[in-house]
Amino acid sequence: MQGTVRKAMRVKPLNVTVFEFDLLSTSNKADNDQCVRRISEDAYDYLENCCLSDETESRFLKMKIVRGMKVLQLQNYAGVVLCPDGTQIEVLPKVAKVDDGDNAQEQARLSLLNMLKSLKQLRHIQTEMANIKRQKMPLLEVFISQFLNSVNHLIKKGIKSDYVRQQDNGAYLKGKLLHSQQLKHNFINKHKFHVEYDEYLRDRPANRVIHSALHLVAGYTKVNRSKKLAQELLFAFDEVPLSKSYKNDFSAIKLDRGMQHYDAPISWSRLILEGFSPQSMLGNNKAFSLLFPMDAVFESFVAKYLKKQLPPQLKLSTQVQSKSLVTYDTKRYFRLKPDLVITDSSKADVDSQIVLDTKWKLIDQTKFKGKDKFGMSQADFYQMLGYGHKYLKGNGNLVLIYPKHSNFDKSFEHSFNYDEYSKLRLWVIPFDINHSTEERVCLPSDISINKLIAYGNT
Repeated sequence: MQGTVRKAMRVKPLNVTVFEFDLLSTSNKADNDQCVRRISEDAYDYLENCCLSDETESRFLKMKIVRGMKVLQLQNYAGVVLCPDGTQIEVLPKVAKVDDGDNAQEQARLSLLNMLKSLKQLRHIQTEMANIKRQKMPLLEVFISQFLNSVNHLIKKGIKSDYVRQQDNGAYLKGKLLHSQQLKHNFINKHKFHVEYDEYLRDRPANRVIHSALHLVAGYTKVNRSKKLAQELLFAFDEVPLSKSYKNDFSAIKLDRGMQHYDAPISWSRLILEGFSPQSMLGNNKAFSLLFPMDAVFESFVAKYLKKQLPPQLKLSTQVQSKSLVTYDTKRYFRLKPDLVITDSSKADVDSQIVLDTKWKLIDQTKFKGKDKFGMSQADFYQMLGYGHKYLKGNGNLVLIYPKHSNFDKSFEHSFNYDEYSKLRLWVIPFDINHSTEERVCLPSDISINKLIAYGNT
């Protein structure tokens, strides 16, 4: 009886939208706490097991006790978690939460989609879909909708067939007679022929993985339009079997000439079936989830923007690791890996570079007194010092790039200097992720990337 009452009191599976570093709990106290979101016990148990696992899933959650409640705190990941009981947790970037008030979720969702486009495997994301804004679609439904639209476009262009090797023991002779099999199976039944032949079918690796992805998302979507479209598309792939090995089929796919319309559906299928994102949680429970580490997403987004904006003579390199912190005998220890390095290729005789690092952290220009120090980390400054001495030989400019928000909407007026002669300088600048503009980087007045590089050896 008690078990029946407890089961009835459980929170039903629901859609929950939270931000990075928000808290999740099953406690009744969560209903009266603005900082904590209540979820079902089954969903909490699933996430707690993920948190305690030795796998990568444990990185996006942290167990804590807050105001007498046992909670799970989300970390710096954004995306979607679909728990086995049907609870869908949408995790959005924290930056929009600071600025946009009631509009925070919609703005955060669009900002995340815009940043995810910088990742190669998500280059097909469309951020101008009217129904994203109108219906305020959660991320999972956005992904599913765009996948279904890409498959719908493929069908209009035409599903490709291919010759598939078949074997049959039939009444007609066609193709090649397999003599050994003929003797084995038809020694008595001489009216049959064991043959091998090629048949022109839709059963090819690309079609199998798309069919499998369609079959999967048809059970996830809760949007009526997507449900209806998924069933229509499944009917079009009725002759195609499901994939028995995603890995083998994806490795066998070759997009030949005339198959460009397969590019987007295949990319989406890989994302859905293999979790082709920086963090996925398919697991034994078959709980479809996609989580993206915002540090890596922000770095990729900044790099893609700078590559488009820099003049031809400036070369942008990512994840450079040519220097190490120390050497022992002939071995190099502790590689130094700045996110971005810009080099002026027009000055071959001068090592003219600028080193940039992106930080997915919220700093506050109003907090400059005492221990606050704008909310910046001493460890980050030590890290940049190492970059400056190894890559710039102690003479030049370093840049720390943080996301822009209301409390950090312009560059620091002065540089942070590592020496009394200001030879090695560190600039702190904001980067706008929320608005489509050509001026995402906000440099100090009268300073440009070109000038920062030019100042490097003055």
